[in-house]
Amino acid sequence: MTVELTAQDKSTIRTAAFGAVTLMSYAGIAGSAHKVATGGSHALTAATGAVGHVLAEKKRDFKLQARSSAALADQVLPALTASVRLLREQDPSEAENFRRTIAVALDAASRAHKGEPSPTMAEMARKITAALDAA
Repeated sequence: MTVELTAQDKSTIRTAAFGAVTLMSYAGIAGSAHKVATGGSHALTAATGAVGHVLAEKKRDFKLQARSSAALADQVLPALTASVRLLREQDPSEAENFRRTIAVALDAASRAHKGEPSPTMAEMARKITAALDAA
């Protein structure tokens, strides 16, 4: 099945993916935000399929409202839900690919520091996963 995405669809997917990694970096422990963002971003570059092509375009057609975690979450969480919906409408396997890509990015971001993810990181991952499941 071929996925036909508009420029707006692609922007929504990029907002969701890169925004999820940014949310995780906000939730990271002190001093690890850069490591969290790096780990999550590396996972996004490994994406394949239509989602991988969208993320690889590296267009700056979106702006993350990163003034606070709350403002960023208001933008990113709905974009995650919208991304799954729009991909599912065209190709359910691509929607699942997107979900797995975000899950890998969350896992990579969580491993940026030693030990278990902090409670704030675990809660942010839960919120991101809930947004993906809301579609």
